[in-house]
Amino acid sequence: VAATFVVGGGGKVHGFCETLAKKLDIVKERVALRGEEVMKDIEFLQEGVKKDPLLVTPIGICLNYYEQKNNFIMIHFNGEMMKLYDNGHLRIVDAALQAGLPTEELFPRRGSEINFKVNGAARMARGGFGESAVVKMNGKEVGLKTKLLPNCDVTIEGSTDLAFSEDVAKRFEAYGWQVIKVASGEDTEAVERAIDEAKADEKHPSLIIVSTNIAEGTPKQGSASSHGSPLGEENIAIYKKSLGWEYPDFTVPEEVYAHMDKLQKGFTAMYDEYDAMMKDYKEAYPDLYAQLMDWQEGKLPELDDALWEFDDSAKLATRKCSEMMLTRLTERIPNLIGGSADLGPSNLTYMKAFEDFSKDNYAGRNFHFGIREFAMGAISNGMALYGGLRPYCATFLVFVDYLKPALRLSALMGLNVIYVMTHDSIGVGEDGPTHQPIEQLDMLRATPNTYVYRPADGRETAACYIASLSKHAPAVMALSRQNLPQIKGTGKDAMRGGYILRDCEGTADMILMASGSEVETVLAAADTLEKCGVKTRVVSMPCMELFDEQPEEYRELVLPKACRRRVACEALGGQAWYKYVGLDGIIVSMKGFGASAPAGKLFEKFGINADTVAEAAKSLMK
Repeated sequence: VAATFVVGGGGKVHGFCETLAKKLDIVKERVALRGEEVMKDIEFLQEGVKKDPLLVTPIGICLNYYEQKNNFIMIHFNGEMMKLYDNGHLRIVDAALQAGLPTEELFPRRGSEINFKVNGAARMARGGFGESAVVKMNGKEVGLKTKLLPNCDVTIEGSTDLAFSEDVAKRFEAYGWQVIKVASGEDTEAVERAIDEAKADEKHPSLIIVSTNIAEGTPKQGSASSHGSPLGEENIAIYKKSLGWEYPDFTVPEEVYAHMDKLQKGFTAMYDEYDAMMKDYKEAYPDLYAQLMDWQEGKLPELDDALWEFDDSAKLATRKCSEMMLTRLTERIPNLIGGSADLGPSNLTYMKAFEDFSKDNYAGRNFHFGIREFAMGAISNGMALYGGLRPYCATFLVFVDYLKPALRLSALMGLNVIYVMTHDSIGVGEDGPTHQPIEQLDMLRATPNTYVYRPADGRETAACYIASLSKHAPAVMALSRQNLPQIKGTGKDAMRGGYILRDCEGTADMILMASGSEVETVLAAADTLEKCGVKTRVVSMPCMELFDEQPEEYRELVLPKACRRRVACEALGGQAWYKYVGLDGIIVSMKGFGASAPAGKLFEKFGINADTVAEAAKSLMK
């Protein structure tokens, strides 16, 4: 199950992916101990590679921390002479020898002792690949050892030199990698020698650049049209002839069946050996075994009421409330780990009770990703994909633009990665419009299977974190820089996404809605309206996605259709609120970029205040 297939940059990719999808059927029969979630992952990969082989390519970077992550679990679970986690030395060849199988025939490349990844040349042109490569050499990461780069010098538009002329080999040498070149991908012996050379270097990751010819063996070889268009039946026939393939369509030769039967005997021996060790481990370490199963299945421990305790008199930024929650949760959830893209002191995500994870300390729980937001998100995806850990990562909300592709994949793959995004509005203040998010929240709310949480105080922050842990989806915590009061009436109702924070007597004339720091604002506006005789309901909406999942009866209770006078307030773009205010309502939000000034002055300048909300509500009463 831990074997990884990341493909790209070759004319034979589609056939390989069809084969991979079939082989995953065999793998599914072998994963009973890994639980239902692994089965879902396998089925997802099957569907993905059948539809589009390039779908699995972006997973590439996220594989980087697989072995590193396993080392964290290895420290926790491995018993004496019982290596449940030993990804650095899988020893498939040794298992084959023990089973009496001919290793040269079954495993000609013998690359199993080291993790490998295959990347297409186009991926080298993108920034995220470079980010992950640098993470490799910063002394913190020891997982993926070798990347193979099939280089056909062709992209969809034509030759790569149309827009890409850098020397990739020199770039990776500058990163501190070992770089090996192979003149032809058809020379399998040369490829094997390069892999052996990479394996021999135990101090550096390796990049093997293999020159290939796209659509080799067809009239379209070396052409850009073979990259993005089907070869066509005539060219496929020519290609098969060049291979000496004379079988009818959809034929699996008997030699292939025989070869796979031999392989299966070796893998069965490995599986039986590991299964026996797992049974011995369960008997020797029953408590650890139970915890291991809980980790793999994503089970949560009992979460006590102490998580909800915040001093009602304290004014706290919700990023500070988040720090308190992460501290409490890491004490209760030992597989919750993560870090920030060089903003730990600002995001407040550094867990002081735990050490840093590094090549010298696999037990550490604080990660230093550096200023590499995309790689950070992708690495977190990798940890979540493998199972066993609950990763979180952090940066400023405005910088979500840098990591959006990784976050989108979190959502697409149903990964429970927590994205801690602080400095969530114009409340950032003097850092100015470059650091003040406006459109980012709407973008995130428009992303399928993504839960965006913007709590108003400590108890709502607790509700957001606790609600997020049970989802097969990423969580975005949008948190304030500025201090906010603890609000009377907040609490566990926030886990429903939206709720009545303060109600009026009788039927409401007006509904005011807000999230985060503007909940305080609409409460003040409600006070003004009540003095004017306007019966006002205040709704806090920390998570629209959770609210939209509630039964129709509950949503009607909170936002009755009969009350069409509605005002929403949010110190960002505010587009997502239209579905709640309707055609008759008003949204008090930012209409452009922010400015550089103290937060209080900015809220006044842009009219994000109680007076503006109250006036908007009064205009609806006319």
